Amino acid sequence: MKVEFESFFGAKVFNNEVQKARLSHEAYESLRKTRDEAAIWDTSYADEIAEAIKTWAIEQGATHFLHWHSPLTGTNAGRHDSFVDGMSKEGKPIINFSGKQLIKAESDGSSFPSGGLRSTFEARGYTIWDTTSPCFVIGNALYIPTAFAAFTGEALDYKTPLLRTTQALNKQAVRLFHAMGFDEITYVKPTVGAEQEYFLIDKEVFDKRLDLKETGRTIFGAKPPKGQELSDHYYGSTPERVREFMADVDRQLWELGVPAKTEHNEVAPCQFELACVYTYANESADHNQIVMDILRKTALRHGLVCLLAEKPFQGVNGSGKHDNYSLITNTGENLLSPTKKPEDNIKFLITLAAFIKGVDEHGDLLRLSATTTTTGNDFRLGASEAPPAIVSMYLGAPMQSILDAIAEGHQHDHEKFSKDILLGAKVLPLLTVDEGDRNRTSPFAFTGNKFEFRMVGSSQHIGFVNTIMNAIITVSFREFAKEIENYDGDKIQKAYEIVAREYTAHKRIIFNGNGYTDEWVQEAERRGLPNLRSTVEAIPVITKPENIEFFKRSKALTEVEAQSRYNIMFTQYIQNVNIELNVAHVMVARQILPAAVSYCGDLAKSNYYCEKCGTVSGIGAKMQRNIAELTDEVSDALDLLDAKHAEAMAMEKIEDKANALHSCMVDYLPALKEKVDALELAMPSDKWPIPSYSDIFDM
Repeated sequence: MKVEFESFFGAKVFNNEVQKARLSHEAYESLRKTRDEAAIWDTSYADEIAEAIKTWAIEQGATHFLHWHSPLTGTNAGRHDSFVDGMSKEGKPIINFSGKQLIKAESDGSSFPSGGLRSTFEARGYTIWDTTSPCFVIGNALYIPTAFAAFTGEALDYKTPLLRTTQALNKQAVRLFHAMGFDEITYVKPTVGAEQEYFLIDKEVFDKRLDLKETGRTIFGAKPPKGQELSDHYYGSTPERVREFMADVDRQLWELGVPAKTEHNEVAPCQFELACVYTYANESADHNQIVMDILRKTALRHGLVCLLAEKPFQGVNGSGKHDNYSLITNTGENLLSPTKKPEDNIKFLITLAAFIKGVDEHGDLLRLSATTTTTGNDFRLGASEAPPAIVSMYLGAPMQSILDAIAEGHQHDHEKFSKDILLGAKVLPLLTVDEGDRNRTSPFAFTGNKFEFRMVGSSQHIGFVNTIMNAIITVSFREFAKEIENYDGDKIQKAYEIVAREYTAHKRIIFNGNGYTDEWVQEAERRGLPNLRSTVEAIPVITKPENIEFFKRSKALTEVEAQSRYNIMFTQYIQNVNIELNVAHVMVARQILPAAVSYCGDLAKSNYYCEKCGTVSGIGAKMQRNIAELTDEVSDALDLLDAKHAEAMAMEKIEDKANALHSCMVDYLPALKEKVDALELAMPSDKWPIPSYSDIFDM
């Protein structure tokens, strides 16, 4: 049956088209100007808009509504309320949804992470309708995207700082380009396209592994005979079962107006990727949250489990989330598009200079943004599969050559980089080569018309990442605008001078080579670039005085909000690691050691009867001795880990506790894992109490 794609794309979204059809011209224009031009929304239209949304949602099968928000857990939240607002005298339900219910709802501000902003006896928080992200229907519920704030006004979510910085960025960008004479630009917005990597495994196998169920990753697991070394999974033929899952996901996402475009097998076995087309950053963050929810829920319907952990399996690639970021004007111009002659495109060049300056000055915050709510990136970054923990920027030789020429004050011949390739077969068309190669080891890479930030973890909310991206550009644009406004001469020439100066001043951040080498680590240290290898090293940068001042200038966070996030991130790290260490203890003490002791007993019994019969088995005795020795070693390693875990949890200061737990994760848990994995390889597969990596990857 032919699928009418356009008839169902966005069918479950109260989007611009539906708004225009169902609202009065005045109400629609009020919403449109708020969304497109950052105008103040006129709340007098609230009841009309709420009635239109309710009527439309009921037509889509909705019976309930919820204020859908993103607390600092990194997951989604919302409370379902029905449209029933009372009962009539005749006993019939009164259906109602007012403007007040649309705009604001109350949520418990102390039950979600607040980092000390809210105590149990100060519980009130509010969810506030985000007019720039359209409402949508899933199942029987109308989802209303909202910001989440404390009773005292501090942000308790990822959306609010993103909206603040989007507004501040727009203001400073328009100011800068007006100072340069580009009066046709009336707004500038960040756009984002997120690539989502994930694993799919069979649910029956998942249910047999406590570590996967409780932490989303395997704590133990010996290397399988075949991993990813043949490079046969990447872009390979997708199993039919997974194709059916992907088709199901696509249909749901398209109905919700999420522009899912690219899907394929990734490098590791059972690993896949889904990428979305660019939308405005705030909406893209909402879309990515929807994507993760749909992936998880749909997998279960297909007898699968979707793993979003950054490093679910040791020895194969982990999962990231590339955040592709650019800036779009009201005229449709991408400010990161170089055009055919980038050296003559001053809007592009000064935007590029703003990124170079911002990434160099605030690389520590970009690194921090790739750690929120997850410990998984500690296992992934720099592991020859993801960028290193050192933030650097890749521009490529052609673009860097243009900036070198501008900095040196001479003309640049851009044409010399244009070339074509003939592959030697006449049936193949002439291949026009892109101007720059791609550097997969760079955490922050210019890829033609956008910057691709590759450090982000697969399970993360991208709100904070893009808040930082917005903020670094906002501060750079403000400084450039002020300088050009105060200059009496040729404004464009002044802009070129700024580009040359900032490139020269911040050139240390640019690195086009192999980021995986030890030589780069040494070179980065020589350049003075921070190397924050772990979450516990990265978290403290959020409260550095210069970063607090930066947050204020960019409108991202108040000092109180920054301090609260410091507390939240340390607390979440402690909680996550504590859970993983508890799981490790339970698996070893209650599953692995009993299985090993039991098998050792079987061997002893077998050897005893062989000896009674006069047939001594040398291999049997050797196996028994090996298993017994490994079992003792596992037990000793567990005892040491348990002791270090207990010491860490007894510490009072969260910083000390987090650092001690980090030591458990990098020093003592790996030592236990090494012994457990050796024991797994020594025992028969039918005696091992949990599914092996080979079992997991056999899908």
